[in-house]
Amino acid sequence: MQGKVVTVARDGTHRFSKTCQPSIRLIAGLGVEGDAHAGVTVQHRSRVRQDPTVPNLRQVHLIGAELLETLAAKGFALAPGDLGENVLTRGLDLLGLPQETVLHLGATARVRLTGLRNPCAQIESFRPGLLAEVLEHRADGSLRRKAGVMGVVETGGELRPGDPVGVELPPGPHRPLDRV
Repeated sequence: MQGKVVTVARDGTHRFSKTCQPSIRLIAGLGVEGDAHAGVTVQHRSRVRQDPTVPNLRQVHLIGAELLETLAAKGFALAPGDLGENVLTRGLDLLGLPQETVLHLGATARVRLTGLRNPCAQIESFRPGLLAEVLEHRADGSLRRKAGVMGVVETGGELRPGDPVGVELPPGPHRPLDRV
């Protein structure tokens, strides 16, 4: 299973969207160099208010380009970085990967998936109606979160558009990704 990097983005402040870059540097144990969400402990403002000592399981945010295409077909024109992702990929079913999957990004970087992004009200504020598209309410009452996956950097490295993304599945039995 292999995909590719479409775009990379970061933002040094806590804004909803991130700015696309020619490259980003992933730093082991921290996240994306120069990104507001990089750190050993939680950096998302709402989580810092709850407990600033909790480990940061959301160092890198990845979304499949296929999601942006699906949303565009529903009238939501979104550019790369608009949903706050650091890495936009193509050719991988990120949401279908199990917990603890390791993504090999570019020549050296490795990111271990920790869970699904939990879409919040900021998405609705960004584009009215968008939250319902990325947080699907199923008939059985369960939720399907579609706003990407989160991970932690195990091995750092430079990452650029066009770089390959390899998938290393964890030993079984596999557990599905859950919100993190």
